[in-house]
Amino acid sequence: MCLWAMANAGAWAAGTPKVQITTSVGVIEAELYADKAPQTVTNFLQYVKDKHYDGTLFHRVIANFMVQGGGYDTRYKEKPTRAPVQHEGRAALAAGLKNTTGTLAMARTNDPHSATSQFFINVVDNAFLDPTPIPEGDPVKRFEYQGRVYENIPRSQLLNAPQLYGYTVFGKVTSGMDVVQKIRQTPTGSGGPFPTDVPKTPVIIQSITLLP
Repeated sequence: MCLWAMANAGAWAAGTPKVQITTSVGVIEAELYADKAPQTVTNFLQYVKDKHYDGTLFHRVIANFMVQGGGYDTRYKEKPTRAPVQHEGRAALAAGLKNTTGTLAMARTNDPHSATSQFFINVVDNAFLDPTPIPEGDPVKRFEYQGRVYENIPRSQLLNAPQLYGYTVFGKVTSGMDVVQKIRQTPTGSGGPFPTDVPKTPVIIQSITLLP
């Protein structure tokens, strides 16, 4: 974590920062849960401070799933990012954050600790994206996952299983869900390096700013 982020993490954790996401189809406001996902919110707000999001796209839109952006400019060129942020999904889930409609979560690769700048807004309840709680005990006497039952599994094996991490929720839309719906409903096709799910009319994040 950079020095600026470390210096501000404590201050952000004391409240609930709010941001304004100004897009080419309207304005979205969201609150960020710094007390529940502090490193994730600090990471996101550092990108906001750096104006990283200005002029980026919602490049992946799936109407019955989510809308994702924050990583590519209008020429579909991926923007440089800082080092990934540590995954906080389990702590956020324990604090009550789930991938429900209107929540913001970090996008990532198959590596749970790979999230950088890209985020998504859930447009439906996506419980399958939530981290999988690990029962107490070591070894874990009984663990059920996707219809299979496992017995006497070392706790570390479950804690480190990539498929059990889920996705870190760190905020929620407080106004502008009608704008999210517009984005969700936009026709999609191929664009840039992506064969599918790209809005045919680009949806641009003009800016993301921290509200007073």
